[in-house]
Amino acid sequence: MTIGEICSREVTVMDRSESVEEAVKLMREDHVGDVVVTESRDGKRVPLGILTDRDVLIEVVAKDVPLSSLKTSDVMSGDLLSVTEHESESDAISRMRSRGVRRAPVVDAEGFLVGIVSIDDLLEVLAEDLSNIAALISREQKRERDTRTV
Repeated sequence: MTIGEICSREVTVMDRSESVEEAVKLMREDHVGDVVVTESRDGKRVPLGILTDRDVLIEVVAKDVPLSSLKTSDVMSGDLLSVTEHESESDAISRMRSRGVRRAPVVDAEGFLVGIVSIDDLLEVLAEDLSNIAALISREQKRERDTRTV
């Protein structure tokens, strides 16, 4: 399965010039834990970084910095890992693991934003795969019992 088949196509985005305060409000409104910080090129969105609820907590709230005084670009993770929509789930998991990230913007061949994938999305697919394997084993055992005469 490819990342394009797994990822969420509904992505909460903001420009890098918008405030962290607005980002937090948008995360709450959209019930998400991140905002992909983008810029517009040719009418499409290009991911520049990602701002997570954890970034806000660790870098802003814990340091008593006023949310309104910071732009998303001040706090976002700028060393962004993006994955392509045609990448396999195992390749994406390996890349995410090696970088220690739980979320990654998904881009098309030209680098334009098309979605976002999280560890939760990948776990859901892997759990379904494992369930199907378990069902296959059970079914095989039943078939063998039913067909054996001795």
